[in-house]
Amino acid sequence: MAKNKRLALTQAPVNSVLARLAAPMILGILGMVAFNLTDTYFVGKLGTLQIAALSFTFPVVMVVNSLNLGIGIGAAAVISRAVGGQEKEKVKRLSTDALTLGLLISVLIITIGLSTIKPLFTLLGADGTTMPYIQQYMRIWYFGVPFVVIPMIGNNAIRALGDTKTPSIVMLVAAGINTFLDPMLILGIGFFPEMGVAGAALATVIARAVTLVFSLFILIKREKVISLRAVRFIEVMRSWKQILFIGIPNAIARMIIPLGAGIITGLIATFGAKSVAGYGIATKIEFFALCVINALIAVTPVFVGQNFGAKKIDRIKKAFSSSEKFSMLYGFAVYALLAVLARPLSNLFTQDESVITTIVFYLRIVPAGYAFMGIVLLVNGTLNSIHKPIKAASVNLVQMLIIYVPLAALTSKYFGINAIFVSLAASYVIVGVLARLILKKDLGRLELTLADSSH
Repeated sequence: MAKNKRLALTQAPVNSVLARLAAPMILGILGMVAFNLTDTYFVGKLGTLQIAALSFTFPVVMVVNSLNLGIGIGAAAVISRAVGGQEKEKVKRLSTDALTLGLLISVLIITIGLSTIKPLFTLLGADGTTMPYIQQYMRIWYFGVPFVVIPMIGNNAIRALGDTKTPSIVMLVAAGINTFLDPMLILGIGFFPEMGVAGAALATVIARAVTLVFSLFILIKREKVISLRAVRFIEVMRSWKQILFIGIPNAIARMIIPLGAGIITGLIATFGAKSVAGYGIATKIEFFALCVINALIAVTPVFVGQNFGAKKIDRIKKAFSSSEKFSMLYGFAVYALLAVLARPLSNLFTQDESVITTIVFYLRIVPAGYAFMGIVLLVNGTLNSIHKPIKAASVNLVQMLIIYVPLAALTSKYFGINAIFVSLAASYVIVGVLARLILKKDLGRLELTLADSSH
């Protein structure tokens, strides 16, 4: 990408920069939402047990993706700061070492994952009716982990350079391939074999493999930020240390969400497999509803990182203020929309009234907290980008494991499954208010520190 475009993140009007970064990301995130919804739609054609099995895999897939995303965000934070400080060689070193770290992590995930499928999902509440389908899916999915990890880290590196269009194209390409292959491999259309839930996993792996090639091509050929020269291992370790300083707390913070989701899935499983199926479908619809705010959340750390490197804290404060207002307006608008469309959307995925009831309850309760959820995620991304990863992790820890899970476990015993959904919305509101106060204080202190150092 041209140098003047990179510099625009630290010079051009804040709101126009955020809009320019976020616009292409909306399409990319829609692509990923379509990716997940397509899996859910066609697996739903197989039956309730199969869709319940897919819902059980969701927390585990999210844990793995959260680890990878944590490393990717750690890489993006240090790379974007190096870009803002105009340190070209450091950008190359960090980009290269981030990918090698991702490859190493992939090998570990495959080894551990394949050997723990049955005990892990038994712990999550899966029984003998859903376990065979879970095993079919995960045995293929685990082998495709490198095709998930490398593009995820690579796309974060590309975004750190100020380019959000290319990662969006990569995500759309993956979604397109998956959308084509899902019905073919799941249902066995034409000369394709009927593979059921295993077909959904294989379609995912093939789609991700294509994005791996695409991402590496961009980083190596166009951006030229991958260095193939031999370096001492101590240099690689230095890069890994910088990435992991932000990446590990952020990965833990990200993993807290699916870990909590796994516990919640276990709670919901006590109400039956149909409730789990409804919960899984509702969360997929939720991803679609939140695509715009998620696009803003995805690009905010890029903007913050580069301006942090350029020591322009005033621009970071203005960006957060604008993003916060947008999050509130968007969250309340989505809440109103989903309250009306909950049942028609449910009917797109299933005709089972028990499953539909769970979906409708979720979509009419949880979105009440979306406005504050956006603030929580904005604060999290900003804290990581100003190199406050422990505080960022603490925000997620408090929201999920200190407030949501205990509250849901307690209230669901007396008020049923709806209490779980009310607990989630309440946790967003409480932590959103607290997180906002934490960030405001940190940015104020950072501004004073930089002002003192300039005198």
